[in-house]
Amino acid sequence: MKVAIIGYGKMGHEIEQVLLQRGHTVALIIDQNNAHDLCAEKLADIDVAIEFTTPDTAYTNVRTCIECGTPVVCGTTGWHDRLEELQALCREKNSTMIWSSNYSLGVNITFRLNRYLAELMNRFDAYNVAIEEIHHTQKKDAPSGTAISLADDILERVERKSEWVNEPTTEASAIEITSLREGAVPGTHTVTYTSEDDKIEIKHTLFSRRALALGAVVAAEYIAPRKGVFTIDNLFE
Repeated sequence: MKVAIIGYGKMGHEIEQVLLQRGHTVALIIDQNNAHDLCAEKLADIDVAIEFTTPDTAYTNVRTCIECGTPVVCGTTGWHDRLEELQALCREKNSTMIWSSNYSLGVNITFRLNRYLAELMNRFDAYNVAIEEIHHTQKKDAPSGTAISLADDILERVERKSEWVNEPTTEASAIEITSLREGAVPGTHTVTYTSEDDKIEIKHTLFSRRALALGAVVAAEYIAPRKGVFTIDNLFE
């Protein structure tokens, strides 16, 4: 594949290494210094774009790819309130996109465990649920997109919200989410159910950004020959 990398920070560099290791060509790199190069002319020969930038720029970047007919993998979080708008545009233009709050295989297994546990916990009203996420100090958005996804998945399965969901501490969710920013932590997410007698935890700890980069590249390989709006779940089918 000929790939465009949109966003050439730490994640962009990791994605570049994974692409080269898997035999792909990095044909275009877009960063803040050449943002104007994200255009139809430059994207004409690109098979797929991988976008990891900032919440302020992601919407425009993804929209440009959709309008140019370039399949795009987006891993930027903090802008998902406008995601449905671009998904609708993608369908209208018969283009291709995939967005995920986290492309790590381990995190997506954690998502599935989280959904299953939430369904089980509906039977028990003695527990309060909370989420904690820890990331590096340079992360722009808080709470993380992964934490919001975890919370949303729980809420979709909760039948007795008023009995065991804590008071909200963020507008992003009706579940308490604690966001910590420490050093160079790639990402740690913990879902906790606590009663007076015990505590149940699901915890995922990311050791490096490579897991995210690999997942994004696998997603790019998946969507490049396809049309439509995809989610990370499609990669597991």
